Amino acid sequence: MFPYKDENPTLTSPVVTVAIIAANVAVWVLVQGMGSDPALQASVCDLGLMPGRLFGTIPAGARVPLSPDVACIVGSSPPWLTMFSSMFLHGGWLHLIGNMWFLWVFGNNVEDSTGKFRFLVFYLLCGLIAAVTQSVANRESAIPMVGASGAISGVMGAYIVLYPRVRVHMLIFLGFFITTITVPAYLMLGYWFLLQLLGGIPSVARESGGVAFLAHAGGFVAGMVLVLLFRNRSLIAERIAHNLPA
Repeated sequence: MFPYKDENPTLTSPVVTVAIIAANVAVWVLVQGMGSDPALQASVCDLGLMPGRLFGTIPAGARVPLSPDVACIVGSSPPWLTMFSSMFLHGGWLHLIGNMWFLWVFGNNVEDSTGKFRFLVFYLLCGLIAAVTQSVANRESAIPMVGASGAISGVMGAYIVLYPRVRVHMLIFLGFFITTITVPAYLMLGYWFLLQLLGGIPSVARESGGVAFLAHAGGFVAGMVLVLLFRNRSLIAERIAHNLPA
């Protein structure tokens, strides 16, 4: 299930959304070497968020095995800084492209209802809350967390509050068969959120995995709540005056 567009025009240019996308791409190219080692592994180990580092159980310089063939030498970056830096790192091309596409589809409209500076602060706060949610669930984990999906989950949570009935166009992959459907945002995003909750159950049970489901769920809930504080009523009124969803 992959959303490729929504029926929700914007009144203003999504400057901050585009800037965040550009920042993520720049980090991928300049810091992570477009996914090539040793740049990729070094960036994840030094700038990724390890819950164990955040809670003081893993010291800088420790050797952490990630697989039988790969070990991570924990970097010296301050643990609090990795809560921010991890939001701009990715593990591969598909990880980056998928996250940035979701941000583009849903972020431009949220920015249109909050304003540019408020949207930036909102985005970063959602990312922080998402990271803390996942970290608290497994305080001793040595698995580095990277990706913008926690913050983007907050954007999606805001979208379901602001524009629940806007129609979202999606690609549906059923094996080799691909089709398209159009559903209200509350149905698509509600289903996505349910998947994150179900996927996060093993994390609560201290099982490890490759997806930070609880970060997604935490970011989504944070976005639903925070958007009530960050929405700009004058911008929403302007959208209503132009007969746009609000």
